[in-house]
Amino acid sequence: MTPMRFYGTPLPDADLRPYPGKLIVIEGTDGVGRSTHIAELRTWLEAKGYAVADTGMTRSELAGRGIKEAKTGHTLGKITMQLFYATDFADRLDNEIIPALKAGFIVLTDRYMYSAIARAVVRGMDPDWVRDVYKISLVPDAIFYLRIDSISDLVLRLLETGKGFDYWESGMDVGFGEDFYDSFVSYQSQLLEEFDRMTEEYGFKVIRASRSIARVSADLRRAITAVIDSGAPESFASEKSGLGVPPIVNGSESEQTHTHPPVKPHPPVKRKKKVAQEL
Repeated sequence: MTPMRFYGTPLPDADLRPYPGKLIVIEGTDGVGRSTHIAELRTWLEAKGYAVADTGMTRSELAGRGIKEAKTGHTLGKITMQLFYATDFADRLDNEIIPALKAGFIVLTDRYMYSAIARAVVRGMDPDWVRDVYKISLVPDAIFYLRIDSISDLVLRLLETGKGFDYWESGMDVGFGEDFYDSFVSYQSQLLEEFDRMTEEYGFKVIRASRSIARVSADLRRAITAVIDSGAPESFASEKSGLGVPPIVNGSESEQTHTHPPVKPHPPVKRKKKVAQEL
């Protein structure tokens, strides 16, 4: 059983009893392969006999459809957008994620509060304010950050899918460039920087996503098996984050701390040295 641990004050009437399930977050920038890996992981886990639920941004009954409709006009304001996403998150947490965990499900979530924070900060929102909004969040049992090695890899993947550049995923609402390509590169570079900055703060497990799907999938399977078998949370919030959660550190001797391979942003973004656990 895992104790209920939140980054701050939980939602009113939250069931604070320990839960038998596991909350596993898959994070990363747009187009990095999160959905593909979650679908594969669900099939794999169900074949092993586990009950699995999956969720992700804009899927709540309360706000999901509204967010999608509001974004079609390309006129959604920054504050409205963040509160809309926070409403979607709170509804899924209260009505999907926590009940599934209480029932013993392994919950796979395509993004969590971390993507919402990164997107808001890159759009100029106050980092402390955004973090305060998401203090209702349950601390996951594991957070796997699929980290792309370079923006050129991300662009290539996008072109290979044939989807083209999305208005919001390119940051066109805040004018990072004169066209979709330049704006996408600048926006995604800054998202990478924010994710890297949060890696130590929230205890992300970093998995290099520029490799083949098979190799990334194999790493995820091994790591998730360890989380399920150990029964111990793999995530923590550092004391310096000020989020009121004591750090929980996995004592496995097999884990080592590595420095990230450098991201190759264009245009260049000033970066700080970051250290993370990389699988």
